[in-house]
Amino acid sequence: MTGSRRPRWPAAVAVLTLVGGVLGNVASNLLSELADTLLGPASIAVAVVGAVAAVVIELRRRRTERTDPADPTDVVTAPSTGAPTLPYPAGFTGRVGQVDAVVTLLRTTHAVAVVGRRAVGTSACAVQAANLCRDEFPDQQYYLDLRRGGRQRSPREVLTALARILGTTAPAGEGVDDLEAAADELRSHLDGRRILLVLDNVDRPEQVRALLPPAARTCRLLLAGTPGLAACEGLVPYWLEEPDRADAVELFAAAGGAVSAARRHLPDPHVDPAVAEIVDLCGRQPRVVRALGYRTAQHGWRYTDVRDNLRHVAAAPPHQRTPVSPAVRLVTDRDTAYHALSWQARRLFRLLSLSPAPLDRPAIGALAGRPRRQVAALLDELAAAAFVGGAAGDRYDLRPLLVPYARLHLRSADTVGRRVAAQARLTRHLARRAERHAANLQLTGALLGRERSLLPDDDPYAWFDLHQDLLLAVVGVPAGAADTLPRRVRRWWFRLAVALCGWLAHADRFTEWQKVCDLVLATPTAGDRPRIAGWAHNELGVLRRRQNDPHGAAAALTLAVAERGRRGTAQARMNLGLALLDLGQVDDAVEHLELSRRHRSGADRSGHALTDLGLGAARLTRGEPEAAHHHLVRAANTFRSLGDARGYAAALANLMLVYHRLGEHLDAAQAGRAVLDEENAGPAIRAGALLNAGAILFARATEDTGPDGSARSVGVDRRRLVESYRLLTRSRLLRHGRPSQGSGRTLLCLGDVATALGKPAVARRHWSRAAQVYQEIGDAGGRAQARQRLSEG
Repeated sequence: MTGSRRPRWPAAVAVLTLVGGVLGNVASNLLSELADTLLGPASIAVAVVGAVAAVVIELRRRRTERTDPADPTDVVTAPSTGAPTLPYPAGFTGRVGQVDAVVTLLRTTHAVAVVGRRAVGTSACAVQAANLCRDEFPDQQYYLDLRRGGRQRSPREVLTALARILGTTAPAGEGVDDLEAAADELRSHLDGRRILLVLDNVDRPEQVRALLPPAARTCRLLLAGTPGLAACEGLVPYWLEEPDRADAVELFAAAGGAVSAARRHLPDPHVDPAVAEIVDLCGRQPRVVRALGYRTAQHGWRYTDVRDNLRHVAAAPPHQRTPVSPAVRLVTDRDTAYHALSWQARRLFRLLSLSPAPLDRPAIGALAGRPRRQVAALLDELAAAAFVGGAAGDRYDLRPLLVPYARLHLRSADTVGRRVAAQARLTRHLARRAERHAANLQLTGALLGRERSLLPDDDPYAWFDLHQDLLLAVVGVPAGAADTLPRRVRRWWFRLAVALCGWLAHADRFTEWQKVCDLVLATPTAGDRPRIAGWAHNELGVLRRRQNDPHGAAAALTLAVAERGRRGTAQARMNLGLALLDLGQVDDAVEHLELSRRHRSGADRSGHALTDLGLGAARLTRGEPEAAHHHLVRAANTFRSLGDARGYAAALANLMLVYHRLGEHLDAAQAGRAVLDEENAGPAIRAGALLNAGAILFARATEDTGPDGSARSVGVDRRRLVESYRLLTRSRLLRHGRPSQGSGRTLLCLGDVATALGKPAVARRHWSRAAQVYQEIGDAGGRAQARQRLSEG
C-alpha cells in the first residue's frame, strides 16, 4: 500500500504569513521614524485634518451635483401615504390637446397606452388625463409604478402587486399558466366595476401582456411606457412626441417660477427668444427643461449666456477642446432616457452626431469601430427607444430634434482623441467606398459593349446619388474648419474629395465640382504641397473647358503643369494641349500633347490612348492627315482592346475627317457607320460623328475639299445635299441642351447646306442661332464667322 501525501499549502501559508508580518513591522517602524524626523506630530495632524477636509468637500460637491430636493424635475411621484391611489401631478403645464385626446380614448376604449420615448412626459400626460376623468370611475382609481426604485418589475411582480391592491390571489409561480390564472381572477374581480387602473413606466410589453385584453364593460386600463407597447394587442396606443416649443418654454418658465422672487432677477422667459433656442438645444426633454429652468432662475444665469454656451458646445468641431459648463453638465446628467441605454448604445448615439446626413450600416460600423452584427443590435435598441429614425437605402440618422442634444453628450463624455478617431474612421470608410465606386464609373464605361461584370446592386451612380448629401457635407466642411482638420482626418478627406470630383464630373454637376476644388485650394495643405494644388487646378481646368471657357481652362491648367512637377504632369499637359487646341494654338497644343505622352507610364494604356486621340485631332487641324491617321488608328486599337466603346467611337469620328482629307471616301463612310452602329458611344460622340458625316457630304456635293463647309459654291449633287442636311439635323437634335462649340458648328453647317439648297431664310435662321450660341459660350471667333455669313447672305 502507498501512503497518501500530506498537502503542502498549510506550511506555505504559514511561511508567507510570518514573512508578511516581519515586513509589515519593518515598514511600520521605518514610516514612524520618518514621520518623527521629518514631519513631526504637528505636521501629521495637519495632514490628517487636510485629508478629512478634502473628503468632506468632495462628498458635499457630489451631493450638490445630484438632484436638488427642491428641483422640480419629477412631475409624477407616488402618493406620500404609500397607498396605491392615483397621485396628482405637480406643476403640470401644456399638453392640453394631448391630454384631451387621451381622455376621449378612455371614455370609448377599454385599454389605452400613452407611448413615447423615455422621459418625454408619458407619465405626466397619463396621470393628468386620469385625474381629469377620475369622477367617471367612482369605484376606485389605482396607480402602480412598474419601475419603483429604478428597478423594472417582472410580470409576476406586477400581478402580485395588483393582487395585493385588489385583494385577489397572487400567482403561485413564474409559469405561463400561473400568470394566466392570476390575471383571469383579476379580470373577474374588475368586471362590472367602474375602476380606473393606471400602470406607469411600462418598459417591456411582457410586464402587462397577461392583463390584455382587460375586463369588458366599465373597467379601464391606462398604461404609460415605451414605444414597444404599441405592438401589444388589445389596446389603443397614443403616441406622444416631445412638447412643442411653446409648451417647452412654458415648462422652463414654470420651473423658474418655483424659485423665490428674491432670487429671480431675470426677464420674462415667454418673450425672450433665447429661451426658445435653449429648449431646442435641450431636445425639448421635459425633465431637462424643467431642471435647467429651475437652475437658471436659482443662480441668476442670463438666458443669452446659457444659450450661447449650449450653442457653442453643440456646434464646436470634434477636434476642438471645449470646456463643459455647469449648464451643459446639468443637461447631460438629467437625461434619464439616455442613461437608461446600454453603454454601447449611448456611445453610438453620441457618435452619430458626428455625421451630417444619414448613414448606412457599414458606415455606422466604421464610425463606431464595431462589427456589423453588433451595430444591428445597437441600432435596434436606439430605434426602440426613439433615438434614431430610418431613411431610404437602409440608412439611419438621429432624430433632428436630438442632434444638438447628442452633441452635448459627445463633448461631455468623449475626449478629443476619441472624437477625432471616430471622425477619421468615418472619413476613411467613405473615401475608400467612394474611390471604389469612382473606379467603377470608369469600369462601367470600359465594359459598355461587353457583358458587364458588376453586380446589379453595385451601380456607382446609385451609390453616389444615395449618399450625395453625406459626401458633399463631409467634404464641404464649414469655412475655416478645413484649415484645422486633424492630420489623421485630412489625408482621407482629400482622397474623398478626389473621388467625389470624379463622380461630379461624370454627373455634370459643375457647381458642386467647382466648390470642392475651391475648398481644396483654400486649405493650408494645398499651399504646402504643390501636388494637391496641381490636382485642384487640373480639375478646374477640365471643368472650365467643359463649360466652354478655353481661356480660363488654359490659365488653370498652366498652373497645374507648373505645380505638379514632371511626375504628375502628364494628365495636366494633355488637358492643357486640348485647351490650347480649342484656342487655335495648334503648335503649342501639339508640344504639350507630345510631352504628355513622354511623361506617361507605360502601364497607363488608357492615358496613352487619350493622348493619341488628342494628338490625332491636333495633327489633323495642323494639316497633317498622315500623322493624324497614325495617332488615331493607334488610339482606336487601344480603346478597342480596353473595351472602351466611347473612346473607340471618338477615334473613329475623327478618322472620318482624316479619310476624307486623304481622299478615302469609302473608309470615311465605313468609319461613320461604325460610330453610329455603336450603341454605347454616347450622344455627344454620335452628334460629332453626324456633324463630320454631314460636313463631308456637303463638301463632296459642292466639290469642296474643306470639311467645315466654309466655301459655299453651287451644289452639283442635290441628293448629297439633302442627305447632309438630314445628318446635320440629327446631330443638332442630339446636342439639344447646353450650348457648345459643337452645336455652333452644326448650326453653321446647316445654314451653309440650306443656302446650297436655295433656302436663304432657313439659312439665316440657323446662322442667327449659331451667333447666339457662340455669344453664350464666349467664342468670339465663331460669332464672327456667323456674323460674316449673315452679312454676306
